[in-house]
Amino acid sequence: MEHIHLVRGAQLDIAYERRGESEGWPVVLLHGFPYDPRCYDDVATILAAAGADVVVPYLRGYGTSRYLSPDVIRSGQQAALAHDLRDLVEGLELAKPIVAGFDWGGRAACVASMLWPDHVSGLVSVGGYNVHDIAAMARIPELPAAESRNWYQWYFHSERGRAGLSRYRREIARQLWAEWSPSWTVSEDIFNQTAASFDNPDFVDTVIHSYRHRYGLTAGDAHYEADERAIAMQPPIFVPTVVVDATDDPLDEPRDRAAHLQHFPNLVDHVLIHAGHDVPQEDPAAFAEAIRMLHRSLA
Repeated sequence: MEHIHLVRGAQLDIAYERRGESEGWPVVLLHGFPYDPRCYDDVATILAAAGADVVVPYLRGYGTSRYLSPDVIRSGQQAALAHDLRDLVEGLELAKPIVAGFDWGGRAACVASMLWPDHVSGLVSVGGYNVHDIAAMARIPELPAAESRNWYQWYFHSERGRAGLSRYRREIARQLWAEWSPSWTVSEDIFNQTAASFDNPDFVDTVIHSYRHRYGLTAGDAHYEADERAIAMQPPIFVPTVVVDATDDPLDEPRDRAAHLQHFPNLVDHVLIHAGHDVPQEDPAAFAEAIRMLHRSLA
């Protein structure tokens, strides 16, 4: 584990790890739920050796990231995640980094690229347009097979689910890792290195808010209302983008290049990686190469 640093954002002290030389080409790697920066250990090593300045933050509610005040809403909404990313980029004075992520981290990267394209040089997004259409999600059901895979989300909509996450956060995370990465055998040591991040005192509240807000079941932080209205328009993302699709992720089947072009007019490449949900940890060489490919295209 790398040394953990802190940078002050608008709502929290953002914990982050850093590898490589500060004068290198900047990259920010963003994890999802329920993961933490450990999923990028090998990716960060590869990129640092290729000359990158690699920053890997702990998202709000994870690890040693901490809200600044008890009055701050423990919000996991997509605009909040994007604002944290912008705060990180500005606080560290990163010069238009490539931002890359999956799950919650991919959402932060997509939304930040959408709202503040002048802050980033390029985007690597697992699954493509990782942006919630809350109005549609609140009213349009999916096929039963897809709904059943989201059992944890429906669970978190209830107070029983909140109590379950509080009591069994590691067991739930371990279950999801097994379901979402069916071809990846994970040792208990590897899992436990990440699971410590779930002991953050605001983990449960942040996660619960995220999975309720995205379905319109709870209000967001008023601070982000204008940005959420902009996101609701589902605009395209114009920054140069590499979309990564995982071939074995039960949550998200790969789509073709034409489908991704609808959301990313400046699509540099569409890459298939044989992995489950946690692409960077399951195939770090391929994920790092997707980022290096984008960097080369921007040079």
